[in-house]
Amino acid sequence: MLIQLDQLSPAQVYLTMIQTVIPRPIAWVLSENADGGLNLAPFSYFTSVSSDPPLIMISTGRKPDGNPKDTRVNVEQRSDFVVMIPHGALLEPMNASSVTLPAGESEVIRLGLETTPFEGSRLPRLADCRVAYACQRFEILEMGNAPQALIFGQVSALYVDDSIVGTDAKGRQKIHADRLDPVCRLGAGEYALLGEIKRLARPR
Repeated sequence: MLIQLDQLSPAQVYLTMIQTVIPRPIAWVLSENADGGLNLAPFSYFTSVSSDPPLIMISTGRKPDGNPKDTRVNVEQRSDFVVMIPHGALLEPMNASSVTLPAGESEVIRLGLETTPFEGSRLPRLADCRVAYACQRFEILEMGNAPQALIFGQVSALYVDDSIVGTDAKGRQKIHADRLDPVCRLGAGEYALLGEIKRLARPR
């Protein structure tokens, strides 16, 4: 089956892309509203970009009414944001945080999620997340016809829960993927958790 994307509507292209670019990690993004409250939203168009400087990127669309999403507005206006990696036990609240709320209404409060101070960040992190990145806005680019906003964040500090950290056979720090138990985004309303992990040596 050959799919010609230029013959599909943007909505059909989106559905095709999210069902084939899988699995995708989820950035659970905490940002600050204008009134000082906390906004929380998940994004699965998300990846690491660079290590020098350390950059991550999330891609955000628009609300159903056409306005920019609150995360983008908050990052544009206040720069700081925190990206967390949700694990399996947080799947339901993570999914619930994707609801479209009036601007300024906090998903953190709505869902009863606990936050804790994040050393190296002006903003807190979610207490139950095992990985969190303290970020500052590096650049925001718009592209496409929607347009889509690419938010690049420079990571200034990284929190990793001690329970998922160990050492490998060479004595180097190792973050255990199975202990992190990240939620993976598939297509439509589908998610996955890690299954079998295979290790292969890099060819020389």
